[in-house]
Amino acid sequence: MANKNFPHAGKSTEINAIQENRNFENRNNENRDYLEETAAEAGAVESRNTNETYNYNNDADEAGGRNLGWLALALSIISLFVLPVLLGATGIIIGFIARRRGAENLGAWAIGIGIVSLLLGIFVLPFF
Repeated sequence: MANKNFPHAGKSTEINAIQENRNFENRNNENRDYLEETAAEAGAVESRNTNETYNYNNDADEAGGRNLGWLALALSIISLFVLPVLLGATGIIIGFIARRRGAENLGAWAIGIGIVSLLLGIFVLPFF
C-alpha cells in the first residue's frame, strides 16, 4: 500500500498484481468455447402438435353449437313480442353457450337482440 510520505511507493507492485491476476484469468478463459454457464439437462421439451393428438372440434360439437345458436336467436326474437325479460335473458344465456360451442355469429346476434329486448321490456314497455 502507499505510504503518506511517499504516495507513489508500492503502486507498481499493486499494478503488477492486478496485471498478473488479469493474465491468469485470460489463460483460464483461452481454453473455453463459452463464457457463461448453461444447463443442458433443463433443455427444451419436445413439442407436440396438440391439434392432431386431441381434436375436440368435431362435426357433432359444431352442429350442437349451431342448433343452440338458432334456438337462442329464436328465443331472442320471440322475446321482442312476448315475455321480454324472461325470454330475453334466456336468449342471452343460451347465446353465450352457443358462442362457446362454435356458433359465434348466431350467438352474437342472439345476445344482441336479447339485450335490446331486455332493455325495452324493463325501461320502455312499463310506460305503455
